[in-house]
Amino acid sequence: MTMYKAFSPGAVGVKLPIEDCAPLAKKHGFEGIYIDARWAQQVGPEHALDVLGGLRPAGFGLPFDYRIDTAEFSGKVLELENIAAAAAAVGCNRCSTWIPSWHDRMPYDENFQFHRRRLQWIANVLAEQGVCFGLEFLGTKTLRDGHPYPFIHTLDELLSLFFETASDNLGVLLDSWHWYTSGGTVEQIRKLQSRQVVDVHINDAPAGVPLDKQLDGVRALPGETGVIDIAGFLGALKFIGYDGPVMAEPFSQKVREMAPEQAIAATAAAIDKVWPKA
Repeated sequence: MTMYKAFSPGAVGVKLPIEDCAPLAKKHGFEGIYIDARWAQQVGPEHALDVLGGLRPAGFGLPFDYRIDTAEFSGKVLELENIAAAAAAVGCNRCSTWIPSWHDRMPYDENFQFHRRRLQWIANVLAEQGVCFGLEFLGTKTLRDGHPYPFIHTLDELLSLFFETASDNLGVLLDSWHWYTSGGTVEQIRKLQSRQVVDVHINDAPAGVPLDKQLDGVRALPGETGVIDIAGFLGALKFIGYDGPVMAEPFSQKVREMAPEQAIAATAAAIDKVWPKA
């Protein structure tokens, strides 16, 4: 199997229910779609698969903020077992979340141990349902500006966290934006094993903006500006044999202002344009 094109409605501002969104994604050539695991739990696997209409359930986001207080966290993790089981029942075996690259109170080492404990707990629950857990590092420097304690913001730092947790189902949600803004290289990706990559996001960056001045919420569709080396990025993923979903996350106001089907079509066209470069 090879990596495939998947659609995330929220990533491009499409607010249609999945019952309406899935047929449009399929119409415009997507092979998969990201789902809300709670939705799968509510409607049941048979109805969920019927709605997907042959689209692969690409993944789901962790359905809670893992940084909440301990008592609430424990309850959410208990709920996660049933939610993950519902996702797994429709063949969705990839879950992901992002790690803030800063903290206002905890120094790096203390925050590292906090994340090691919390994320290992979540990973263990997901593993019981056969679900991989992808973590996204945030490379954008302007996100860390103004915060006293920077935290994980490179691929190497994230791999160090994986080593400490020793959970086999932990992997990277690799976003080309954060790879670019962190100063990542193609060689870094080529050194990964395919099982270490759980999910992939692609996009582009505005031209004429210095690397350390790029703003996280101002991006472009993949291949739109040519700032990010998307050919090298996708080519490296192909080299390691990555076989999961690839979605566009452009954070583009232009796309957000489009009608839903127009946004889906524009996203599909952008991915199709860069896909042969893999």
